[in-house]
Amino acid sequence: MHAVEAELSDRKIPDEQHTARTLEAYADTILDGAAAAGALELLRWDATGISQDLDELARLLDEHARSHADEHALPPDGTSPAFEALPPGHRAALVRRLTAPGHPEREFWVLLALFCNMAFDSAAHLHTAEAIAAGHPGLAVMGMSRPDPDGLWRYPDHSYGRPLARLHPDTTPSGSPA
Repeated sequence: MHAVEAELSDRKIPDEQHTARTLEAYADTILDGAAAAGALELLRWDATGISQDLDELARLLDEHARSHADEHALPPDGTSPAFEALPPGHRAALVRRLTAPGHPEREFWVLLALFCNMAFDSAAHLHTAEAIAAGHPGLAVMGMSRPDPDGLWRYPDHSYGRPLARLHPDTTPSGSPA
């Protein structure tokens, strides 16, 4: 009976909000802070190739969550999408199952996880300098430095303890080859 009750409660949430809450819960299960770092914005970006499938992925994830809740006799909360309603440890266990070798849908869930990581650790959906200026949480945690006033990054210390190769004499001031 839990699955039926949970499915009915899921229907009370508008579709767009339901998808957002489900996918943000997935993002934060993958990496705490991924939702705040813009995982949903990255997933909605058409460059990902999956933006048109997010509603279906959220629906499928909630279907798996309802099955997981039934397997573990977890009561539905009646107000949240099924995946979001799972306790954090159960969300993590379900994600481990979905991303495990041999799971028939593994490719979808791993891809979704990769995009969630990208939102946090590279802000791939944003201009880097603007993300840093706005206090992007992932870039802040990683200690990403701010660019120089002209928007370029320069590092006074060479990472290998020595300068890189000299610029080609025909290199333009913008760094492009002539």
